[in-house]
Order: sequence, then C-alpha cells, then structure tokens
Amino acid sequence: MKLLLDENLPKKLKYRFSPNFSIQTVSDLGWQGKQNGELLSSMIQEQLQVLITSDKNLRFQQNLENLNICVVILMTKDNRYETVKDFVIHIEELLQSNSTFSYYELSL
Repeated sequence: MKLLLDENLPKKLKYRFSPNFSIQTVSDLGWQGKQNGELLSSMIQEQLQVLITSDKNLRFQQNLENLNICVVILMTKDNRYETVKDFVIHIEELLQSNSTFSYYELSL
C-alpha cells in the first residue's frame, strides 16, 4: 500500500511503518507548499492510496468522498515526532482491517 505523509508531519515518521507499506513524504516528492486540492490531485496521478495528515481542516476544505484515496487525519495536540509516533501502529491496523478507502480521524 502506498502512503503519503503530509508536510505537517515529521519526515522521520515514515521509518516507523512496517515494510508492508511504501511510505513517501511530501518532501521526498518535492511537493512542499502545494495546496490541499493540488496535493490530492497529484496523489491520484502518482497512484498514492493514503494521505496521512494532521490538517484538521482538510475535511472541510475538500470533498473527500469523491476521491479514490483514503485520508487519515491524526487528531493530536501537536505534530512533534514524540507525539505522533504512537499513531503508526493504529494507522497500520486501520488500513489493514478496512478494504474500502475513506476518511478516518484517529486520536489517542
């Protein structure tokens, strides 16, 4: 499964995922500064399946239901590595247990 870490998350978070997932960051792809709509379109073109972000406004700004991607929003007080690293196991469990792509909010 191909995942994209949004630029609002620490880049080193990608190393916490198991080898079952192919993880790229916005920075890896040179997509820094892209607006949400452009980012989602680029994801579809590159066949990335899941966006992981801490952007809580994304669901209000974009019509996520019409996209063929999954969006996982981390509901967290901040986006420091120490805060978000524990989300990884829950993200993996969520993605492995759900066959349909959709929109999810995760909180710990």
